[in-house]
Amino acid sequence: MSDFQRPTLCCCRKVLSIPNNKSENSMPAMGQSPPVDIASASNFHSFTLRHFHLSLQLNFRDKEMTGRQVLELCSTKPDTQTLVLDTHQSLLIHSIDCKVHSASGDQVCTSLTYRVDPFTDYGSSLTISLPAAIRPQHTFQIIIRYKTTDGPAIWWLDSELTCGNSKPFVFTQGHSVCNRSFFPCFDTPAVKCTYSATVRVPEGVQVLMSATRSAYSAHEKAFQFHMEYPVPAYLVALVAGDLTPADIGPRSRIWAEPCLLNAAVSKLSGLVERWLTVAESLFGPYMWGRYDIVFLPPSFPIVAMENPCLTFIISSILESSEFLVIDVIHEIAHGWFGNAVTNATWEEMWLSEGLATYAQRRITTEAYGSAFTCLETVFRLDALHRQMRLLGDNNPVSKLQVKFEPGVNPSSLMNLFTYEKGYCFVSYLSQLCGDTKRFDSFLRAYIEKFKFTSVVAHDLLEFFLGFFPELKERCVANREGLEFERWLNACGPPLAEPDLSQGGSLTEPVESLFRLWTSEPLDSAAIARQDLSTWRTFQTVLFLDKLLDRSPLSHEVMTRLSRSYSTLLDSMNAEVRIRWLQIVVRNSYYPDLYKVRRFLESHTSRMYTVPLYEDLCGGTMKSFAVEVFYQTQARLHINLRRTVQQILAQTFSTFVTVPMAPPSGDRPPDTAIALRDVNVLA
Repeated sequence: MSDFQRPTLCCCRKVLSIPNNKSENSMPAMGQSPPVDIASASNFHSFTLRHFHLSLQLNFRDKEMTGRQVLELCSTKPDTQTLVLDTHQSLLIHSIDCKVHSASGDQVCTSLTYRVDPFTDYGSSLTISLPAAIRPQHTFQIIIRYKTTDGPAIWWLDSELTCGNSKPFVFTQGHSVCNRSFFPCFDTPAVKCTYSATVRVPEGVQVLMSATRSAYSAHEKAFQFHMEYPVPAYLVALVAGDLTPADIGPRSRIWAEPCLLNAAVSKLSGLVERWLTVAESLFGPYMWGRYDIVFLPPSFPIVAMENPCLTFIISSILESSEFLVIDVIHEIAHGWFGNAVTNATWEEMWLSEGLATYAQRRITTEAYGSAFTCLETVFRLDALHRQMRLLGDNNPVSKLQVKFEPGVNPSSLMNLFTYEKGYCFVSYLSQLCGDTKRFDSFLRAYIEKFKFTSVVAHDLLEFFLGFFPELKERCVANREGLEFERWLNACGPPLAEPDLSQGGSLTEPVESLFRLWTSEPLDSAAIARQDLSTWRTFQTVLFLDKLLDRSPLSHEVMTRLSRSYSTLLDSMNAEVRIRWLQIVVRNSYYPDLYKVRRFLESHTSRMYTVPLYEDLCGGTMKSFAVEVFYQTQARLHINLRRTVQQILAQTFSTFVTVPMAPPSGDRPPDTAIALRDVNVLA
C-alpha cells in the first residue's frame, strides 16, 4: 500500500472480523435501545426524553445558580416505577413534582419522593419514585427545583480573573460527564433531545447559550434560548459576563470582552465563512444555522469546546494564529462529526474526535493546501509517538475502543490516541476506497443517515462496507494485520499512517536543522543559514519539540541555542515560547530562567502553567517553582491553583508516567505533552 507507512506491530496478528450481526453492546443508532453507558447512573433506556426547559437565576455574589427544570418524558417500558437521573454532590435538590394526565384527561400534579445516592467521585444518582398514573408511551412532566454550588461544570470567575478586570464571569463546561452538576439529566451521549432555557442575571451582564435561537425579553428581564435540534446533555453550555458582539460573516459572530474584541475580529473576519463553505462542499449543509464564537478568559480549562452554534475558545490562543486557525476549523468540523452524529458511549470517543480530526484536515487541505496540512499532521503524530514511548506499547488507553471500569471518569481516557489514532484509522478507510472525493461522498451519506443520533463503531463500519460493496467483497475488514477489529481493540500505535510526503518542503528544513544541532561538531555556518524568522509556527514548534525529546542537551549546545534563538523566540507567540522555556527548565539552563518567571507571571491558563510547573518540579527547580507560585497564585483560578499545589506537593521520579485526566473537552492533555503539543481541544 504505497500511500501508507506501517509501523512495527507489537501485538498479536490474530484475525478479528466484523460480525454479521450486531452484538448486545453494539446497538444501531436508530430504532433500538442505546448501548449501556457505565458512566451514567441513570435508567435512560427506560424512557424517551422529548425536551427539557431550564429556568435559571445567576447569583454572582454568592456564586450560586438557582434552577427550575421541567423534563418532558415518556416511559418506554411497562411497570416502570422509578426515574433515575445523573446528578452531583454539589447540586442541592429542593423539591420534585410530577404533572401527568389521568385516564379521564385531567392534569394531575403530584409531589414526589426521591433520594440521592453515591455513584462515583464525579457524580451521584437521583432516584425519583413515579406515580402509578404514568402509562407507557404517554408524556409526563418532572419538575425539579434545585440550586448548584461549587460543581465541576460551573466556573465562577471574579472580575480579577477576566481579561478586562471589569465584571465577574461564569461559564459551563459539560464534556464529558460534568453537566450532571449543572442540571439533573441523562448524562450520556446516547440520549439526545431539544432544550430551552430562561436565564436571569444582574443588569449589564450578557448571557449566551449553545442554542439555535436566542432573545432578550425586556418585559421579563430575562434571556431566552431554544435549541431546536436534539443534542446530548454535555453540549448544553452557558456563558455570562461582560461580552460584546461583532459580526465576522453572514452567519458568524464573535463575542468577547471589549478589550479582546478588535484582536479577535482582526484574526478571524471573513475566514470562518470561508471555512464553513469549504466544509459544506465536503460534508453537506451546515445544519446548526449560526456558527458563533465566544472567547473566554484564560481560566477556561481547555482550548476549545464544540458547543453547537457557539464554540467556546480560550482567549490565550489569539496569540498563536496558526493554532487558532486549526482549533476553530476543528470545532467547525464537529458540527458534522460529534454534534450531528455522536459517539453513543464515552468508550468510543474516537468516533467524534477521529472523524472531526480527519474532517479538519480535509478542510485545511482545500483551504491552505496539502503541505500545510501535512506539516500540522506530522507535528501531531510526532506528539502521539512521544506519548506512546512514555506509556508503552501495551497500555490499554492506546485502544480506540477503550474499556473502562465503573467509577473511572471518562475524561481520563481522553488522549492523543482518541484524535490521532482515530484519524489514522479514518485515513486508512479513505485510502481503501482509493479516492478522497469518493470518501467525501461516503461521509456526506453517513451524516445524512445518522444525523442527530448517536452511533457505535459498528454503525460506521457497516455503513462503510455497504457504501463500498466492492470492498466488502474483497474482505478488507479482515486484511491481515489491518483488520478493522484490530484497529479498534489493539493496543499500541496506529496500524498504518498516511503518506505525509507532500509536507516535505516544510518538514525537511526542520529535520535538517535538528540534525545540525544534534551532530558533533556543530556546523555553525550551516546552522546560520537556516532562518527561523521565516518559518511557520508549526515548523518552529516541531523543531523545539524535537529538541525537547533529545534533552538533556550539553551546556555548550544550550548556550549556543540561547545565543542563536532566545531573542527571536521571545518575540514569538506563547506556543513557541513555552517550548523554549521547557527546554530551558529541562536542561537547567539558569541564564534564561528569569524568562520562565516572567512567562508564569503573565500567563495564567492551564495549558501553559501546568507543563512548566511539572517540568520545574520534575527536575532540580522545585524551590523556584514554589517561589513563583506563591507570587502568582492570586491570579490563578481556584481549580488551577489546586492542580499546581498538587504538583508542588509531589516529588516526581520521572517526567511523566500516565496521562492526566483533563477537565474535559476537546483536544485532551497527555500531561505536559498534550497541554503544549495538542492544545487540549473538545
